[in-house]
Amino acid sequence: MILALGAIVVLLVVFVIGMYNGLVRLKVQCDNAWSDIDVQLKRRYDLIPNLVETVKGYAAHEKGTLEAVLAARNQAMNTQGPAAKAEAEGMLTSALRQVFALAEAYPQLKAVESFTQLQQSLSQIEDSVQNARRYYNAVVRDLNTKIVQFPSNIIAGMFNITPRQFFEIATPVERDVPKVSFGATT
Repeated sequence: MILALGAIVVLLVVFVIGMYNGLVRLKVQCDNAWSDIDVQLKRRYDLIPNLVETVKGYAAHEKGTLEAVLAARNQAMNTQGPAAKAEAEGMLTSALRQVFALAEAYPQLKAVESFTQLQQSLSQIEDSVQNARRYYNAVVRDLNTKIVQFPSNIIAGMFNITPRQFFEIATPVERDVPKVSFGATT
């Protein structure tokens, strides 16, 4: 009888440890996935001043648009957490759209090789951000599901493991990747 009771206790402890380790593994994956997003966003932030400088040389009187891009970049760089970061990234994307719209008004800008290269780099970074966001949201979904499922919800509550926020774009317009490629110049 005591042996059976001891075996049950050992199995229960192993079960709790396994569940706890699964939750911790998902937390670490969330942290890692968020770090991947940060890396891609930093690449984007580092590219923007070069883009602004290139445009400034050809569209100097568009100072307000260029300043708005830099202000949106700075705000996005200084925000923390998925919800605030998503909102700031949406504003930055909108500001970048305005810069790319300038290229339509300044055909000589579209012909500049460095501008074209910056556009291509930004497009690649946008794809990387989108992929990192998808992975992060998938890991958050897995963690959040595990946190609310029985019996892992008991373990999560005991160890104060809380749900994470998704990294979601706020409005449908912001879900569109900024247009970064233009047709051939004439």
